[in-house]
Amino acid sequence: MIPRYTRPELGAIWSDENRFRIWLRIEILACEAMHKLGVVPAADLRRIRERAAFDVKRINRIEAKVNHDVIAFLTNVAEHVGPSARYIHRGLTSSDVLDTALAVQMVEAVDILLVDVKAVRRVAARQARRYKFTPMMGRSHGVHAEPITFGLKMALMYDEFGRALRRLEAARDVIRVGQLSGAVGTHAHISPFVEQYVCRKLGLRAAAISTQVLQRDRHAEYMSALALVGASVDRWATEFRHLQRTEVHEVEEFFGKEQKGSSAMPHKKNPITGEKLCGLARLLRGNLVAALENVALWHERDISHSSVERIILPDSTIALDHMLVQLARLVGNLRVFPKRMKENLDSTHGLIHSQQVLLCLTQKGFTREQAYRMVQRHAMESWNSGRDLRALLEADPEIVAKVTAADLDKVFDIGVHFKDVSRTFKAVGL
Repeated sequence: MIPRYTRPELGAIWSDENRFRIWLRIEILACEAMHKLGVVPAADLRRIRERAAFDVKRINRIEAKVNHDVIAFLTNVAEHVGPSARYIHRGLTSSDVLDTALAVQMVEAVDILLVDVKAVRRVAARQARRYKFTPMMGRSHGVHAEPITFGLKMALMYDEFGRALRRLEAARDVIRVGQLSGAVGTHAHISPFVEQYVCRKLGLRAAAISTQVLQRDRHAEYMSALALVGASVDRWATEFRHLQRTEVHEVEEFFGKEQKGSSAMPHKKNPITGEKLCGLARLLRGNLVAALENVALWHERDISHSSVERIILPDSTIALDHMLVQLARLVGNLRVFPKRMKENLDSTHGLIHSQQVLLCLTQKGFTREQAYRMVQRHAMESWNSGRDLRALLEADPEIVAKVTAADLDKVFDIGVHFKDVSRTFKAVGL
């Protein structure tokens, strides 16, 4: 079993408590900046810092009456602060607080996802090294092609999630932007200094230009990164699901002693984790479509995006977090059957060496067309009769006239397929 690693719960990032906490910090930081500009007196700033607080239940009760979440929040904060609250939210509009806080939440969420991806890469690297030279069947179109190693397959996974890591890092950068620019983004009633000050304190960049909102292509790019990482999870879950099929049975998801596979058939051990991961990846792709629809807003702002984001951002980040944790456990606990891999390699009676035979014949003087026709004829006979390809080749006078037994020994040597494994491992950083 792979060890569990401790990390913050991603769901807490999207809680009302955390959201209002970030809102309050933004408002206090804005007051600090305006104090530096001589707008907020020192005594009022001190009272705001000391008294500013909120109560989620009270905010909800106020919102039920005013039907505006930010106004409800500001009303509740003012109840704690008193007269000095007149300086809170000065020159700001609701989206200044909403979008800047949302950026903080999205950065916090992706930071957890980056930890998750690194965990997936660690277990993939461990399995790659363990099975570096374990032979297995490589398949194209689902049909036996030529040998690979299970280590190479896992090295490929390690490399793919390296790209996933970079995509999430790029998404973090594109969303790490805030704004405090007023009603339509012109800074008419608030200095750009306030925007710069608040964003810097929050670890964000100030938007070079905004309207009443940050432009939603940023959020769509973020969601695209989540969907792409989810697609990679889907790709590998699908891979392991196929390899667990009874007819293949080269790997198998961990199956606990008390686990049950079917209510009707006691023998069943199903790839339920892989199937779940494939299903959740569909959710991420669907949510991406909704994020793309959010890009086109009316003029300087409408709120058609808001209701969508309240669902797709928490759901997608939480889902991907779960998917990555589950994938790491699946790979770390994966049961691998090298003996079965060897049986599958041998099951097609040498047909997997057909390209080596083709190359050998061309080296012996046959044209490529002649060689291909000869090899294909014997390959089809092997398919239909179950006889070994080598035996059929050795019974062909035209071939044995030019090809020796030593030549065929080299042709049917599986080791030729593994001569580049170490270089490939080094290329992907293993």
